[in-house]
Amino acid sequence: MTTAATNHVGTHVYPKQNPVDLQAAARRGAQRRRLWIWAGRIGVAVIVFGGWQLFTELGWVDKFFFGQPTQIWEALVKLFTEGTSFGSIWENIWITMQEALYGFVAGTLAGGLLGILLGSNKYLSAVMGPYIRIVNSIPRIVLGSIFMVAFGLGMFPKALLAAVLVFFVVFFNAFQGVREVDQNLVANVRVLGASPLQVAMNVTIPSAMTWIIASFHTALGFAIIGALVAEVLGAQQGLGLIISQAQGSFDPDTVFACMVIISVITLAAEYLIGLLEKSLLKWRPPNRSEAASI
Repeated sequence: MTTAATNHVGTHVYPKQNPVDLQAAARRGAQRRRLWIWAGRIGVAVIVFGGWQLFTELGWVDKFFFGQPTQIWEALVKLFTEGTSFGSIWENIWITMQEALYGFVAGTLAGGLLGILLGSNKYLSAVMGPYIRIVNSIPRIVLGSIFMVAFGLGMFPKALLAAVLVFFVVFFNAFQGVREVDQNLVANVRVLGASPLQVAMNVTIPSAMTWIIASFHTALGFAIIGALVAEVLGAQQGLGLIISQAQGSFDPDTVFACMVIISVITLAAEYLIGLLEKSLLKWRPPNRSEAASI
C-alpha cells in the first residue's frame, strides 16, 4: 500500500509536484502565450489594412494620395511579374541590399573599433570627441549629396552613406560599453599581471560586446535607410530609384509596394541578427525581456 508524497506548509498539506508535469505545464503556457501574441498581431494587421481599405472605398481617405491595400498588392504583383524600367525587381533589390550590406559591415567595423579605442583611452577621447560630434551633427542628406558629387552614381557613395549612418550607432554603443566595464575587475586583472592587450581581449571587448551586438538591430535599419536615401538622390538602379520615380509620377501604390519589400527584407535580416546575437552571447544569462520573448 502506497501513499501520495506530500509537502507540508504550515497546517496545510499540498501534493508534491512532478517536475515533468511542471515542465509540460510551462510549455503549454508558453504555447498559449505565443498563440495570443500572434492573434494580437494578426488582429492589428486586419484592423489597420481593413480600415485603410474601407476608408478609401468610402472616400474618407483619398486613395490617389494614400494608395489602397488592394492596389498596393496589384503593384507588388506587377513589380515581380513585369519588372521595372530599370531591370527586374530582383536586380534592384540585390543592388540595394549590396549597398546596405557593405555599409553595414564597414560602419560596424569602423564604429566598433573606434568606439573601443576611444572608450579605453581618455586622452584620445578628449582629443577626438569634438570632431566626432561635429561630423555627427551634419545632416546625412548633405553628406549623401557630397558623396554623389565626389564619387558619382555608382554603388560606392551609397554604401559610404550607409556606413556613415551605421558608424555612429555602433560607435556610441561601443564607446559606452567600454565605459561601463567594471573597473574593479580591470584593476584585479592588471594586478595579476595582464598586459593592456590581454585586458582588452579578455575583459574590455567581451564586456562591451553586449552593447555592440545590441546596436546591430538599429544599425541594420540605418544601413538600409542610408542606401535608399542615396538612391533617391541619384542612382541607376535600386529600390530607392523606383520609389523616386513612383513619387514623381504620383504613384503611391508602387511606393508602398517598395516599402513592403523593404519591410520583409528587414524582418528577415533582423531574424538572422537575432540568431547571431544568441550565438555570440551564449555565455550571458537571459534578461527578463529576452526570457519572455518568442
